[in-house]
Amino acid sequence: MDAPVLPTHPAFSALLPGGGLRSGSAYALARSASLLLALMARPSQDGAWCGVIGMPELGAEAAEKYGLDLDRLVFIPDPGPRWLAVTATITEVLPVVAVRPPAGAAAARGGVEATRLAARLRDRGSVLLVQGAWPQVEAVIDVADPRWSGIGQGHGYLAGRELTVSVTSRRSPNPRRARMLLPAADGSIELLGSPAERLVSRDRDAVPVRAVG
Repeated sequence: MDAPVLPTHPAFSALLPGGGLRSGSAYALARSASLLLALMARPSQDGAWCGVIGMPELGAEAAEKYGLDLDRLVFIPDPGPRWLAVTATITEVLPVVAVRPPAGAAAARGGVEATRLAARLRDRGSVLLVQGAWPQVEAVIDVADPRWSGIGQGHGYLAGRELTVSVTSRRSPNPRRARMLLPAADGSIELLGSPAERLVSRDRDAVPVRAVG
């Protein structure tokens, strides 16, 4: 039987396997604060406690802008060298946990602690959102081709960002892509194009993996 799925923003529903974040699973994300907060917002609004580990630049103001409940949000900006053990401990008590592994930590991701963490996720039904590569993930969520609006002839204010979100998963190896405003000028998230256009995969849409903040 499939694990329960935590609903997330409707913009991601047609892209993610099962339409949301699957309990007991890990997801590898591009290094994008907007993407991360957009994925966490709906679970937070539905009452789930969320944790953010190893992202000192990510503050409460940004989280609140995307609709996260600050009363149920835990920040651990600097978990230290035992970041993996800290992450495993936090997944014991919080249902949604986001972590950015420190630079040079790739070797630890395939070790015993990472295997134990995967087992703990399944046991507790927690969701792990990792900014970066991670083994045995439910899906890889990437962003590409950003285009900012609000800038005139060399001047003006950044008002919104249009980009492509793509999801590749074990259940659906062919990438699913959607063009969306993340965020729109008013701070919301909005899909662009018709439903068919949101999901179609074209060779011209293929882009290298890269992170956008």
